[in-house]
Amino acid sequence: MRLKTGKAKAVIILQLALLAATTAPLKAQNAVDLKPTPQQTEWQDLEFGVILHFSTNTFLDREWGDGTANPKVFNPTQFDPDQWMKAIKASGAKYVVLVAKHHDGFCLWPTDQTDYSIKQSPWKNGKGDMVAEVAKAARANGLQFGVYLSPWDRHEPKYKDPAAYDKYYNAELEELASHYGDLVEFWLDGAGSGGHVYNFPKIIETLRTYQPNTIVFADTGLFEYGDARWAGDESGKIEYQNWNVIDRHGYLRWRPVEVDTPLRKLHWFWHPNDEASLKSLPDLIDSYENAVGHGGQWMLGVAPDNRGLLPDVDVARLHELGDAIHQRYSNSLLKDHLPADDNVARAIDGDPDTFWSAPAGSHAATLEVRLPKPITFDSSLTMEWLNEGQNVQQYRIEAWENGHWKTLVSSFAIGHKKIDHFPAVTAQRVRLNILASSGDARIREFQLFSLGAVK
Repeated sequence: MRLKTGKAKAVIILQLALLAATTAPLKAQNAVDLKPTPQQTEWQDLEFGVILHFSTNTFLDREWGDGTANPKVFNPTQFDPDQWMKAIKASGAKYVVLVAKHHDGFCLWPTDQTDYSIKQSPWKNGKGDMVAEVAKAARANGLQFGVYLSPWDRHEPKYKDPAAYDKYYNAELEELASHYGDLVEFWLDGAGSGGHVYNFPKIIETLRTYQPNTIVFADTGLFEYGDARWAGDESGKIEYQNWNVIDRHGYLRWRPVEVDTPLRKLHWFWHPNDEASLKSLPDLIDSYENAVGHGGQWMLGVAPDNRGLLPDVDVARLHELGDAIHQRYSNSLLKDHLPADDNVARAIDGDPDTFWSAPAGSHAATLEVRLPKPITFDSSLTMEWLNEGQNVQQYRIEAWENGHWKTLVSSFAIGHKKIDHFPAVTAQRVRLNILASSGDARIREFQLFSLGAVK
C-alpha cells in the first residue's frame, strides 16, 4: 500500500534526521570543557557569607518550629540589624543571607499571601518589614544581601495541595525577588517536605524573572536547579578533592561547593543559657581553612537573640575571627622576592585580578620564585584562574634544599583557592610544580606563610 504524500514526506524527513544523527560528529561532554558563568566566578570571589536565623523559634527555644507558634511571641524589643552587620563585616564576611521564612512558615516581611507573619506580631505594631530593614543595614555596611525561603511550610494549609501551594510559594518568592533589590544568593533548602514534590522549574523561572544573576544554592538532590551545591554535611569542612564540575544523572554541571556551619555548635537559632556552644577561634579558623581553603564558599550561621541583638560573646568572636584571618593571610612571604619576569610577578603580586599563565599548549609547567634570603614557612595559598575552567589536575609545592627539590605538598585539585599546611621548612627557592593540567594552567596567586597554631 502506498503512503499518502504527507506521510511519505514525514517518513523521509525522519530518516534524514536519523541519518544525520548517526553520521554527524558528536562532541562528548567532558568535565574539563565546562566553565563557570560570570555570576558564578563573581560569587566564588566573595568566599565568605553569613546566614541569619531569626524567627519565632528564637523566642521559644526551638530549632525547627512546627507551624503552631503564636505570632505574638515574636517581639524583639532592641532590634538593631546595624549591630549585626557591623559584627559580620568585622568577621571578614562579604554578604549575608536572611532566613525570610523557615520551615514553620512564619514570614519576616508583610507578605500578602498569609497573615502568619510579622503583621500579626507586636513588633512595630505589625507595621514593620524586617527583610527590608536587614537588607538596608547590610548594604549600608558594604555587605551584599540574599534570602532563604523554605519550600517546606508546616503552617500553611495549602501545603496539602501541591498545585495550590506551588502558587502560594511562587507568590511569596515573587514578593522577595521584586521588592528588596539585587539578591546575591537564593537559598533553596531541600530539608523536610515529607515527600512533597515542588514545581522547581517554575520556582527558578519566577526567581529569574526578577533576579537573573542570583546564585541559587541547592543540595545535590536539586542539582538541575542550583548554581552552587551543598558540601554534604554541616561540619564546616570539605574533606575531599574539590572539583567544581559534578556529574549527576549523566549530566555535568559547574556547581561550586558551599559549606554551611553554625557559629554555635549544632545550633542555627539562638537559645538561652547556651554560651558553651560558641565555637572557639581555633575551631572557626580550622573550618575556614578547610572550606575557603579547599576551594569552597564558607557560609557561617549567626543568630540574633530574643532582644534582636547579637550576643556580646558572638560579636567578640566574630571580631576575633576577622582579625585572625587578616593576620594569617595578609602578608605573603613571597612579596619580597628577587626580580622576576612579568608573568611570574602576576602570581605573587597580591592582586587576584592578575594571573600567571603556563606556556600555551602545555599540560605541565613550573612557577618558580627566588628570594634574596632564606625564609621559613609552613603554609601555602594558591588560587587558580577559573574563567576557562578548572585546569590543574595534579600539583606539588617544592622547596630547593641541599641541591634538590624537596616535595612539601603533593595533591590534585586547586580550584578557587587552596590552602596547604606542612612541616616548617627554610628555603630561598620555592616552586609550584604543575604536574598535569587539562589546559593552560593559570594561577592568580601563589603565596607562602609562617602560620603555626591558632591561639
